[in-house]
Amino acid sequence: MTHPHDLPPVNDELLTLAEVAAIVRAPVATLRYWRHLGTGPRSFRLGRRVVYPGADLRAWIDTQATASHAGAAPSTQR
Repeated sequence: MTHPHDLPPVNDELLTLAEVAAIVRAPVATLRYWRHLGTGPRSFRLGRRVVYPGADLRAWIDTQATASHAGAAPSTQR
């Protein structure tokens, strides 16, 4: 099992699909599905790779936490 201190830092760097999956503790397939649906954290192609801006991932996580603390179901919208 991965420990939080083993995860890459989330800042302004570009994160890979595998790194984001580890951070949000979701399968890579789920992130691909969210991307297909146009939901989840913002991502884009950089050449042949899909990357996630760290700052956008942090904002998306904060939005999910705020929505669930307010009693609403978290949104997976970008």
